[in-house]
Amino acid sequence: MENTKTLQFEKPSFLHRLKGMLGVDFYRLFHTPLFYIFIAIAAIIPALVSMGAMGGEGETAGMFTNAWQIIAADSPLYVIHDIAEYANMNMVFIFGGIMVSIFIGHDYRSGYVKQLFTTHAKKEDYMISKTLASSFSMVCMCGTYFIGGTIAGAATELPFTVGAGSLVCAILGKVIMSLGWASLYTFINIIFRRKFGISIALCFVLGTGIPVIGAAALVGNTAALNIFLYGSSVQACLSANFLSVLVCLACSCVWAVIYNVLGSVILYRRDVY
Repeated sequence: MENTKTLQFEKPSFLHRLKGMLGVDFYRLFHTPLFYIFIAIAAIIPALVSMGAMGGEGETAGMFTNAWQIIAADSPLYVIHDIAEYANMNMVFIFGGIMVSIFIGHDYRSGYVKQLFTTHAKKEDYMISKTLASSFSMVCMCGTYFIGGTIAGAATELPFTVGAGSLVCAILGKVIMSLGWASLYTFINIIFRRKFGISIALCFVLGTGIPVIGAAALVGNTAALNIFLYGSSVQACLSANFLSVLVCLACSCVWAVIYNVLGSVILYRRDVY
């Protein structure tokens, strides 16, 4: 008679753990009204910008000569001389940072993190899952911004004259950069998990690219700034090409790895509650 084999519980694989974590995060994301509010905001922003441009008042008045400038700048701009030069899809990264702060902040205020890490010891799974869920939300915001921007651009009655390839590369570059920005915002919120106001303020400041803009004001528009998230993000413009997309992809992936590793180390070495 064969011996009865004792039941052995195998440790779940990384993909199995991540799938479970993502399932929870996406469920919470889709059942959070805030997610849909920010998607709607992303669609409305281009309309507000175009109204200012057509109204003949404000800093954006008369600044657009092409309808697609609501989506992206004409060329890489590290130094912003006028608010209209930033009035494009890059604004999604600002609001995306605020949404990530609120989303992760709720994890700590509700006690979800304490419950999670009591039964789920892998901190890197939390970082990766939050980064991917946050990146997805910003991609959705880019999508609604594009729809709103196209409608708003048509309302300005300005020409839609731009190379189709450059436009596709610009939009693709901004979508790709969502991964890098989401990893940065997740990392910031892990550091300032008990200081909700600081995390939102810091995400806002970094989302505007103020540090890189300040550096560019001193050294000029140099390609060396491409190693930073904001510097790489401005490559997604109306003169973008396949190389521009590769710059965005490389920067976004590298910083995603760095921020996720550092965030995981912090969660392991410090009190996560």
